[in-house]
Amino acid sequence: MMESALTARDRVGVQDFVLLENHTSEVAFIENLRKRFKENLIYTYIGSVLVSVNPYKELEIYTKQHMERYRGVNFYEVSPHIYAVADNAYRSMRTERRDQCILISGESGAGKTEASKKVLQYYAVTCPASEHVQTVKDRLLQSNPVLEAFGNAKTLRNDNSSRFGKYMDIQFDFRKPGIIPFASPFGCPRWQGAPVGGHIINYLLEKSRVVHQSHGERNFHIFYQLIEGGEEDLLRRLGLERNAQQYQFLVKGNCPKVSSINDRNDWKIVRKALSVIGFTDDDVEELLNIIASVLHLGNVQYGGEDSGTSYITTETQIKYLARLLGVDGTVLKEALTHKKIIAKGEELMSPLNQEQAASARDALSKAIYGRTFTWLVNKINDSLAFKDDSFNSKNASVIGLLDIYGFEVFQNNSFEQFCINYCNEKLQQLFIELTLKSEQEEYEAEGITWEPVQYFNNKIICDLVEEKFKGIISILDEECLRPGDASDITFLEKLEDTVGGHAHFLTHKLADGKTRKVMGREEFRLIHYAGEVNYNVNGFLDKNNDLLFRNLKEAATQFKNSLAKLMEILMSKEPSYVRCIKPNDAKQAGRFDEVLIRHQVKYLGLMENLRVRRAGFAYRRRYETFLQRYKSLCPDTWPNWDGRLVDGVTKIFIRFPKTLFATEDALEVRKHSLATKLQSSWKGYSQKTKYRKMRQSAIKIQAWWRGILARREAKRRREAANTIRRFIKGFIYRHQPRCPENEYFLDYVRYSFLMKLHRSLPKTVLDKNWPTPPPALIEASEHLRKLCMQNMVWKYCKNINPEWKHQLEQKMVASEIFKDKKDNYPQSVPKLFVGTRLNGEDINPKVLQALGNEKMKYAVPVTKYDRKGYKARNRQLLLMASSAVISEHVIEALTKVAICADKMNSININQGSIKFSVAQGKEGIIDFTSGSELLIAKAKNGHLSVTAPRLNSR
Repeated sequence: MMESALTARDRVGVQDFVLLENHTSEVAFIENLRKRFKENLIYTYIGSVLVSVNPYKELEIYTKQHMERYRGVNFYEVSPHIYAVADNAYRSMRTERRDQCILISGESGAGKTEASKKVLQYYAVTCPASEHVQTVKDRLLQSNPVLEAFGNAKTLRNDNSSRFGKYMDIQFDFRKPGIIPFASPFGCPRWQGAPVGGHIINYLLEKSRVVHQSHGERNFHIFYQLIEGGEEDLLRRLGLERNAQQYQFLVKGNCPKVSSINDRNDWKIVRKALSVIGFTDDDVEELLNIIASVLHLGNVQYGGEDSGTSYITTETQIKYLARLLGVDGTVLKEALTHKKIIAKGEELMSPLNQEQAASARDALSKAIYGRTFTWLVNKINDSLAFKDDSFNSKNASVIGLLDIYGFEVFQNNSFEQFCINYCNEKLQQLFIELTLKSEQEEYEAEGITWEPVQYFNNKIICDLVEEKFKGIISILDEECLRPGDASDITFLEKLEDTVGGHAHFLTHKLADGKTRKVMGREEFRLIHYAGEVNYNVNGFLDKNNDLLFRNLKEAATQFKNSLAKLMEILMSKEPSYVRCIKPNDAKQAGRFDEVLIRHQVKYLGLMENLRVRRAGFAYRRRYETFLQRYKSLCPDTWPNWDGRLVDGVTKIFIRFPKTLFATEDALEVRKHSLATKLQSSWKGYSQKTKYRKMRQSAIKIQAWWRGILARREAKRRREAANTIRRFIKGFIYRHQPRCPENEYFLDYVRYSFLMKLHRSLPKTVLDKNWPTPPPALIEASEHLRKLCMQNMVWKYCKNINPEWKHQLEQKMVASEIFKDKKDNYPQSVPKLFVGTRLNGEDINPKVLQALGNEKMKYAVPVTKYDRKGYKARNRQLLLMASSAVISEHVIEALTKVAICADKMNSININQGSIKFSVAQGKEGIIDFTSGSELLIAKAKNGHLSVTAPRLNSR
């Protein structure tokens, strides 16, 4: 809001000049502009008037988001913006059903054209739309590039300067949806408040630019766009070359090309826009024929004596002109070299000299272009017209958009500046009248006594220009129509005679000595509301005349009449104002030329505007708005006010800005204490709320979790009961064939056995443990046991190395010989057999020599007992193919003998005694008994008694 921005007023100024403390100071006014311009705040209000400073750069303040921000919002609730003016006008039209107009003024380069574009874009985006309405919106928007191409030009001050005044009416439809349905292919009802049509009025096209441009300036854009962007076939048909230097009307300003203008791209935009607006191919062809004909006219050259008859030297141009304009070439040549004189009722053709012929050529060029522009505007109006028989003015509301020159003061001011400044005088007169009227109506509505405001009434200047018979325009028309040798000088003399005594008129002849030094003898001075302007009369009569038609010599009068009609249109509408300011002549972003801006502030009448607005009260707001913002400053209104507002009025008025500033500063201080209180209250409230939420959440979670636990427990108990029930029933029926009653029990028994088997499988082939299977799995258990054993054997065998295999083979032979035959055999099983018990060095060398090459398979030390007397003798048993006496390592040695002799079944094992042959047919007996230690001796009975420990593994 405007009030909220006051706290930063030292840095960014005030959003409304009405709030300037020193409102009469031009310095304070410009300083406020500077502060805001420095912060890229290009918009500022004077009451309801918007002042806009051209930033000469793109600002991110024209997006759709910004449009929505201003849509339907009170004028002062958001920062100043062109969208606020557009939206306020639309809402006033919609709610009050009164036509509105937005008047945009400012000098060339101040941004008037851009401002009008922004208004149209705002309505195009924010207003209701349907298929037809969208077409109208597109045509309204696309009319801009077309009119800019034909009516704008590059000037010293602006690369896209409008060289004509434009007033556009935008029609909005407010018929009720239920009365007349809209013809939409989707069957949608009519959108109330949608733009449905438009109409454009153009004023004072600068036709002189067609034939002459000042240095550094260009002709109208369309000529350069056609030459740069036109297709080759099109240029060939029009007889044109792609070189602007070839055409006299395009080189007068000596800058046919400008780096900041892309004529080729602009041509594409214009061609597309013409199509959108509804121009047919034939319309475009006729239009371009005429544009090309103006260029050819400029290249028409004359020969002949300076004072004698002239003739045309460029026949090629005449051929092109005749074809493009559809006229007879001979007639055209005569028209360009002769003038028609009517004498005594007879028409005579009088030849023209070179200078006169050139003037006639230029006059024809200007007339052709001027009438073409009028035709173009009418064509656009025809496409914008809302063609609906059921539509009438009662159902329509209008927003007018006026984009016209601001007050102009140049080094050399001519007829065009005279007309422009006259127009601005009329607009200023209208502005002051409507502003004062609006102020007076508001004061009376609020019950405040209206005090008349003293201001400069520029009616005296308007009368000086437009008064019948005595005004400057009437004198100009009279001088143009007067027979004889009328000239610009005689016109100036006539002015001195007629209005020489007027307080706002001065000439060189009438001025004092000091003023004469700064005035030319061919100039007159008008003291306008915005300042003094000197006008050079040279060309006034020619520009007021239409040289082609003798009966049209009142161009200024036509403009005056058009202006009078425009004033009637504007007076019938509720106005909004946009004043555009150019910050510098170099078109540089960020540069603020104070001298130039002071000049524009003066000529736009902004200080006068501010003075009128501040004549009464600087600030006014509705009570509701004011109360809502400042109620915290008063104990009676804070935090709530239940009483009524003031009876009979709706607004509060504050005369001096310092009162508002003090109120706003007090609010800023109050905000801190309020913020602290609100923070503490909010923290307490938020913590309590958080606690309640957490408590409620905890209760819900607890209840939910208890429910889950209870349901889980109930489910577990149900499942347990069912399991027990099935076990009991299965146990009862366990001996019966498989059936529904015992299948669960049997499956569980099987499952339990298999899981038990899984946990206790044998780890080695020697482990014979195996769980006892249930009856139903006895056969399966046996199969599994065998498979398990086979698997372990397979794994065991797979991991046996050759040495171990040989060991096992010997153990197998020993098993076949001794198992279940010798008591201490089991104790020998874990002990490994060795390859030999004697090393080579332990054997008698003579024995080894006697053996020769025969391989010794096993050697072991033994004790030999003689057959007679059983005397013990230590010997070595060498295993070849002979017998052996065995004492120690019995099983190992006998196994080796059996293997070597391959007579495993020839060994006789006797656990008690052994008989053997002695010499001469006698037998000896060896008795074996068990004892605690090994004893070998001859017994009394003559037997050899061997006592051996039972567990010894011999």
